[in-house]
Amino acid sequence: MARSLFLLLAAALCSHAATLTYDFNVTWVAANPDGAYRRTTIGINGQWPLPAIDVTKGDRVIVNVNNQLETESTSLHFHGIYMNGTNHMDGPTGVTQCEIPPGSSFTYNFTVDQPGTYWYHSHNRGQYPDGLRGPFIVRDPDSPFKDDYDEEVVLTFSDWYHDRIPTLMKSFISVTNPTGAEPVPNSALMNDTQDLTFRMTPGKRYMFRLINIGAFAAQYVWFEGHTMSIVEVDGVYTEPADAERLYITAAQRYSVIITAKNETNSNYPFVSSMDEDLFDTVPSTLNNNVTGWLVYDDRNANLPPLQIGDYDAFDDFLLVPQDGLALYDHVDHSITLDMKMDNLGDGANYAFFNDVTYVEPKVPTLYTVLSTGNNATDPVIYGSNTNAFVLDKGEIVEIILNNNDPGKHPFHLHGHAFQAVVRSQEEAGSYVGNETFPSKPMRRDTILVRPNGNMVLRFKADNPGAWLFHCHIEWHVASGLIATMVSAPLDLQSSLRNNIPADHWRACLAAGTPTAGNAAGNTIDYLDLSGENKSPAPLPSGFTARGIVALVFSCISAVLGMAAIVWYGMAPLMSPSEKRHQQQQQQQQQQQQQQQQPLGRPVQVGIMPPAVAANRQRRQLSRSDLEAEMRGENDKMTMVEQRRSSRGSSNMLQDATVRGSRSSSHMLDVPTRKTSPGPGQMMHSRTGSHGSGHVLESRSGSRGSSTVLEMSRKNSRGSEMMLS
Repeated sequence: MARSLFLLLAAALCSHAATLTYDFNVTWVAANPDGAYRRTTIGINGQWPLPAIDVTKGDRVIVNVNNQLETESTSLHFHGIYMNGTNHMDGPTGVTQCEIPPGSSFTYNFTVDQPGTYWYHSHNRGQYPDGLRGPFIVRDPDSPFKDDYDEEVVLTFSDWYHDRIPTLMKSFISVTNPTGAEPVPNSALMNDTQDLTFRMTPGKRYMFRLINIGAFAAQYVWFEGHTMSIVEVDGVYTEPADAERLYITAAQRYSVIITAKNETNSNYPFVSSMDEDLFDTVPSTLNNNVTGWLVYDDRNANLPPLQIGDYDAFDDFLLVPQDGLALYDHVDHSITLDMKMDNLGDGANYAFFNDVTYVEPKVPTLYTVLSTGNNATDPVIYGSNTNAFVLDKGEIVEIILNNNDPGKHPFHLHGHAFQAVVRSQEEAGSYVGNETFPSKPMRRDTILVRPNGNMVLRFKADNPGAWLFHCHIEWHVASGLIATMVSAPLDLQSSLRNNIPADHWRACLAAGTPTAGNAAGNTIDYLDLSGENKSPAPLPSGFTARGIVALVFSCISAVLGMAAIVWYGMAPLMSPSEKRHQQQQQQQQQQQQQQQQPLGRPVQVGIMPPAVAANRQRRQLSRSDLEAEMRGENDKMTMVEQRRSSRGSSNMLQDATVRGSRSSSHMLDVPTRKTSPGPGQMMHSRTGSHGSGHVLESRSGSRGSSTVLEMSRKNSRGSEMMLS
């Protein structure tokens, strides 16, 4: 009799369960969701947006992934699903599996025993913002709110980039971005589109499943003219709480019930607005809002939303779990994580827990657990850059997170929901322990820590596996803001050592990833991490030799520059009488120099040889002919002038210019010009066919440049004197 009752009960339970298979052929498709830019994005079965995974509590889910991305590997993570007993199906590459190379296939096979609102996305090299993300809904026939609504609506929010992630990532983690400024999205989307409409029936009750599937931006969400009643967050039912506006970080989910109005004379906007506080800069072209409409009557106009001043949002820390689970008041294992953003030796900006930035190990962490025997309880074997913490099965774990950064960060824990025990205000600094804890703290898997604030989380380590704890801003995941919780490693060996599917091993083989040993792939000495993947070297302390040299020369330049400024500023100004006296002295010196010049010799500055002058009178030469004839003679005269330079003959042209009409009768007036012609240019000035003229010519020849200055003047004897 007892056996019959057991079989009937088992049959009844199985009647509610089903096996649902999803075949995902992952390919590139073209999309233009914001209507502003058409780009390639990652689709499934040739389509984008992606299909929702829609199952019921207790169902077995099989997802067959065939990677046809040609040049990119991939993976899938089912965000918020605990994967209890199936840690190898969790999805993050380098942690619970190898990446799925192009042309390879991989099967995820697990049972969902938790109802709620979830989503799936790539967990490989920051890939999911390129489109590989979609809703994952687990329905609950026994929901405590099943009689409180008539219809369900799935509504996703996301930021959207026009450039692909590999391009953005290259410029983000770069010496050219030392401050770590995250790429700002180009637009915001609802259900991967804009101008979304939803028809409302008066008096009907709707449960909206709200999911932020974005990479970066948190979203303020509200339904104008309607109040939201919160009944679930991150898969955990809550005591109903009314809210006018929600703040939903990347990866968070809410289920809210909205009751339609009983009249149809207006349509109402619902709005998602990206939190601009997260952006280092806000482009003038950015529209951070996306608007949809609750349509009661198609004949009504869809009016734009009302302008609001302050974005006050409901404080999710005030939520109470519907099941009434009390605070974990005894802590077995406390972990303090001090987070910061800083630069390393390559000049790029990285994210750190306890001065360690995460670097993916050579061997996925789960495979290290399965292949190292009793050494699996030693956190050292998981690598010096994985922030690994080993947890005992069933212990209550406390994470104290101190945010030493002026930014907001949403943190997510794989495989668990945690109690939100403490969350400080902005600028509160590190946690000091003087807090009053809520008696029934809210549980969720993703929560925001405020700028330069802190928070305390507690969870029960009742799910053996290798689980990540990380910021869910995808740029910060890529820059290393990750820790690893290795829970009950010896229990994990017992349950999974011989149960990893063959296609998982084949993916590793195709990717060339080792599957045994410590983080460095060492299977002989598990404590020897030689050859492990490492972060760039830290910035050297103090001054480097190059920095010292640069500093010295900079200081010398600064001192010389300041000295020149001081010397110039302190120089005495000359009075008009002193200037006249100085000019008279210069004129007297010039006259004395001219009197020392031997009589009968012309001023020899670029002299035109007599033979050339005679030939010029007999025939008209071209410019090139003239230059050729003069070049040889001028070279000879240059040598003569160099020997005479000690007597000051090189200054005679200047003397003649300064003296002007006051010069002696055999000197010529030379007009001056402040602008000198460049090589190969000529400057001409003529006063007519009968007047005097001057020509300033600058020429460049193969043997240097020569300047010919011709001045003609009729003297009293009618002869022409020429200064060349």
